[in-house]
Amino acid sequence: MGGEDNMSLVTEFILLGASNHPRVKIAFFLLFLLLYLITLVGNGLLILLTKVDSRLHTPMYFFLSNLSFLDICFTTSTMPQILVHCFSARPSISFGRCFAQMYISMYLGMTECLLLAAMAYDRWVAICNPLRYMLIMNKDVCVAMAAVCWGSAFLLTIVPSLAMPVRLCGPNIINHFACEALAVLKLVCSDTRNNQIVIFVTSSLGLVLPFSFILVTYTRIMAAVMRMHSVDGRAKAFSTCGSHLIVVVIFYGTAMFMYLRPQSKSSSDQDKIISVFYGSVTPMLNPLIYSLRNKDVKQALKKLTGGEEYHITEY
Repeated sequence: MGGEDNMSLVTEFILLGASNHPRVKIAFFLLFLLLYLITLVGNGLLILLTKVDSRLHTPMYFFLSNLSFLDICFTTSTMPQILVHCFSARPSISFGRCFAQMYISMYLGMTECLLLAAMAYDRWVAICNPLRYMLIMNKDVCVAMAAVCWGSAFLLTIVPSLAMPVRLCGPNIINHFACEALAVLKLVCSDTRNNQIVIFVTSSLGLVLPFSFILVTYTRIMAAVMRMHSVDGRAKAFSTCGSHLIVVVIFYGTAMFMYLRPQSKSSSDQDKIISVFYGSVTPMLNPLIYSLRNKDVKQALKKLTGGEEYHITEY
């Protein structure tokens, strides 16, 4: 990045958000507030359960607590600002804050992609190598896998940012609730073909490869589950893996539809809805999906609130 191409005539951005739908501003505010509160409470509770209950100190719940912490950060990177802007007469954000928000959101989203792949590997080891599960997925391995996810996502975010020289010379109106990469890129007045190629390659590395790994992993898991003689064992395996697959389909499906399709210079309300779905709805659904379909989490909650004792299942 250098020279005149890096000079920007834009000092702030106007985020349209819900301002082009004034009649439903209150509805948008209440919806986003509800999503945010459920995300904070649900994910915070999952983190609390995995910390205070020693019987949840297993690899699966280590990754699940990582996912919950990540979802809280992911939603918090944009949601408070969205709530404030719902009733702002001039919903503006400075140039620096906008780009900081954009790269933080990209980093956290990329981390979630990689972390979901790590969780799939954990489930494969648990089901296909149950006798060696705790040996293979020991504490050091789990910490190293989580560190690789967070570190790799940082590289996948920072490297494209250094290779994306852009010149913003107006307009400065972003048809979005927050500073989302594709929405900001539509304002670039220089040639964006190289930028779009960089985003496509990065999205392929951060979305397609982890998603392909998950598909292959779950194909092997399903084959192993079908060979099980125990009906109860099958049910437990399907329940745990089913929760993870639901999260994967929702998150990857919306993210890939957003980033891997051909881009145009115009923004649509559809883009805003899709990004809100994977950036706000999915983080809210994660704890609900895992808690409603996971007996261990429900029993841990009962124990925390004074319920009866229980035993942790291996799947």
